[in-house]
Formats: sequence, C-alpha cells, structure tokens
Amino acid sequence: MATAATSDLGSPSAPDEFGSRLPGDHASRRLAMERQHHKHATSWHSKIFHVENGYSIHGLIRQCLRLAGLHGRGQENARKIELREHAFESPRLPDAFHGFRILHLSDLHLDMDLQTTHAITERVRGLEYDICVLTGDYRANTFGESARAMELMAGLRSHLGETVYAILGNHDSIQMLPKMEAMGIQVLMNEGLQLTRNGQSIGLAGIDDAHYFELHDVAGAYRAIAEEPVKILLSHTPEVFDEAARAGFDIFLCGHTHGGQICLPGGIPVVLEARAPRFLGKGAWKHGQMQGYTSAGASTSVVNVRLNCPPEITIHTLRRAA
Repeated sequence: MATAATSDLGSPSAPDEFGSRLPGDHASRRLAMERQHHKHATSWHSKIFHVENGYSIHGLIRQCLRLAGLHGRGQENARKIELREHAFESPRLPDAFHGFRILHLSDLHLDMDLQTTHAITERVRGLEYDICVLTGDYRANTFGESARAMELMAGLRSHLGETVYAILGNHDSIQMLPKMEAMGIQVLMNEGLQLTRNGQSIGLAGIDDAHYFELHDVAGAYRAIAEEPVKILLSHTPEVFDEAARAGFDIFLCGHTHGGQICLPGGIPVVLEARAPRFLGKGAWKHGQMQGYTSAGASTSVVNVRLNCPPEITIHTLRRAA
C-alpha cells in the first residue's frame, strides 16, 4: 500500500530522500534522467527533432493555423471542456462497488493556458463521484521549473473530492511528488492499494511514466493488488496495454495522446503521439479480457488549440455485470 511522502527533493541534484517509499534507486535514476532530458531539451539539436521542445516549430504551427483561419476557433475549442460518462462492467465486481464513480482527469498541463485551467476547474466543480484519478502531465513543458504548475494544481485540488490518486507523466518531475502529496493527492509509483467499501474491496495500482522515462513496473504494481477481485491500473500512456492485459489487470485508465488534439473531420488524428495502435487513441477500447479508456485530455500541448477533438473530463461508473 502506498504511503505519503513528506520530504522535498529540492534541486535536481538532491539525493534520494524517499527511503523505503520507492524500490531500489528509482528516485535517483529518475532524477538523473530528468537532468539529462533537461540538457538535451535545451540544446539546439534536440529542438529540431523534439516537437514539444521545439519552440520555433510551435510558432510555425500557430502561424499555419492563423493563415488557415483556424487559430482563434481552435483556442475557443480548447476551453470547451466536455463531461463524458462511461461505464465498466465486470461479473467479479463486489456488490458494494456497483455504481462506484471515478472522476478521471488527464493531461492537465495547468500552466499552458490559464483560461483553459479555469475552464477545467469550473467543469469539475459540483460533480458527484467517489474518487478522482489523475493520469499525468501536470505542467506544459517537459523540463524546467514546476512551481507554477503546482500552484495551479493546489487551486484545482481545492475543488476536487476528498480522495484523489495520481501518477506522473512524461512532462512531470519526481520533485512534484512531495508537493502533490502535501495537497492530499496520493501519487502511485509502481504501487497498489485497496479501495474498500462496506467491507468489500477492489485494487487500484499506478505506474511511473512508460513513454519517456520507462521506469514503469506493471508486474510489480499488479503484485500489490493481485488478490483483489477487480484490478484497475493507472498509466499515463496506453503503450503498455498488452503488458497490463497479460499481467491480469481488468481495467486500464490512461491519457497522453490528447486524442490527436488537432484532427481531421470525423476526429481522425493528424498525429497520435504514442507507440500504440490507433484504436487506443481515445475513448473506450478492449484488449483480451481487459477493458480500457484513453482520455483525450482536459488541456492542450505544444499549441493551445483543438480541432475536431474536444477536451474532456470523464466519469467512469463501475457496474456489476449479470
């Protein structure tokens, strides 16, 4: 079961202060990778090939959208957050969890655009659900400081329910973990825990980012909740869908893709940033016995526009199948 971390890692060169919280040298390895990523992300050569860090490319995309008369409309679309309802059914679901509601938020990129962040906050206000899960990417950049994103996260947290679980994405630093847990957000790092209700339980696990950092441990997360009748996995990206299904997870919640963000009519993505089949790009899907859902994300990345791909927050309802 995950436990709260109260230490602050401070600078990127700080030693691992998580003690037994994370297995082995997980924290120090991630910090080292973050330092290396920062070095390459801010180099001229890396900017050519990494669209998220190539600010000249951002400008080119914006200019193309302006010339096409789509930039303003795309920004308006990015602030129209849709609430989607979805249901997972399982014959193994304990009776106590029939009707259990999970608010799923992904790809918040809180410091990308303050109007979008305000729209997200307004959209979650007053919703009814049992727990909230966050599937990664809380800041706009993939490197650098995260203080502003964490300040905005604190504001959003005040409008969420009592119980919030989260994982880190490829835009996130491990230095966010103690800050988020100080807000009452439990961050799962290849860990699992029991959700209990009226004397019955199901399992919830979360893994570290599998897209860039590749420090995920699907099997380890599964072992933590292996005895539970229904096992839910939080992953930032859908890329580990096959591994999760083979491990034995029943439900898989993720984001990362933004659904393509800029899509052709009919919601066909121009680019889908994930090493995964396109059927995993957004919405509900199934692989073997595992049911999954890829959030199209609540915010934007690279440029603050959406075309033919509305942003979303999702409420998943668990139902016991007959």
